[in-house]
Amino acid sequence: MGIAIFLFSVVYVAGIYKFLTGIQRTNFTENKIVLALLWPVLLVSNENYRRNFTKALKG
Repeated sequence: MGIAIFLFSVVYVAGIYKFLTGIQRTNFTENKIVLALLWPVLLVSNENYRRNFTKALKG
């Protein structure tokens, strides 16, 4: 159980980092920190966010 939480935390923080370093490639201009912190929920539930998240990860 401890390893699963650790791996989830690593993936979560890596997602935040990758999104914030590539956010200039997206259409987002406001609430960047909130969008970065909520990336797992928004990735599953919002098609526009999914497209922009993919743009942020490329590069």
